Amino acid sequence: MNSPLPHLTLADILERTIELSWTAAAILKSYYRGSRADLEVLDKVEGPVTAADRAVDRHILSGIQAMCGDSCGYLTEETYQAGDLQLPQDWVWIIDPLDGTRDFIDKTGEYAIHIALTYQHRPVLAVVTIPETDRMYAAIAGMGTESSERDGMRKSVRVLQGKKLTDLVVVASRNHRSKRLVNLLAQLPCQQQLEVGSIGCKIATIVEHRADVYVSLSGTSAPKDWDLAAPELILTEAGGKFTHQDGTPLRYNQGDVTQWGCAIASTGEWHQQLLNVATIEIQE
Repeated sequence: MNSPLPHLTLADILERTIELSWTAAAILKSYYRGSRADLEVLDKVEGPVTAADRAVDRHILSGIQAMCGDSCGYLTEETYQAGDLQLPQDWVWIIDPLDGTRDFIDKTGEYAIHIALTYQHRPVLAVVTIPETDRMYAAIAGMGTESSERDGMRKSVRVLQGKKLTDLVVVASRNHRSKRLVNLLAQLPCQQQLEVGSIGCKIATIVEHRADVYVSLSGTSAPKDWDLAAPELILTEAGGKFTHQDGTPLRYNQGDVTQWGCAIASTGEWHQQLLNVATIEIQE
């Protein structure tokens, strides 16, 4: 696959992004262990924002811009403004410096860093880092997903298949459960549930065989591009699937950064059956 930079391959860019994400994780951990006053929590309609969000956003963005310059566009949770148009570049970085801000504030440990590089609206490189477990997941399209610990060996990871449909475990949010989502989850043929914060952490539970299904359903709130781009590639390169409820792929950097409707992530084995149930429930 091509690269946005003539002197660096995607593998080279991934290595630099991995190092940048580890240093970003160290910044988040320092805030996490500090006082609440240091977080400077600002409550917004979309959710809380802290000094940690802003500091890590600056750190990641400056590092990637130093590497890629004007060859790429940059879409981050902290720099996006409502009404911004679709970025014109084929190559666009999509960054969430702190996914799971509420869990970060509440100190559940379930927060993550998402960094994705997209090409023509689809992710081709991704890093998801979970600072409190010192674990990182990295992927390039067509090359699989690896997990690693800081200064530890990397290993290839694959989703677990072979379960009965009724035995699948659904990973769901603690804080973002609309009545429509609760009703949809109640109709699934699998009723075991695991509550986890950040979407990056949710997808990690599927890759690590603790869960099998994640459902996103927009309502009063909905995930944004930066919530899904990196976790999607981590899951799909590990053998899973992540699609809209009609089976079409997610697309990013389309002007409206909100991912409306229903999206389902799974280990892939029962994906169509899950889509069918979701379609029926949403249409009723």
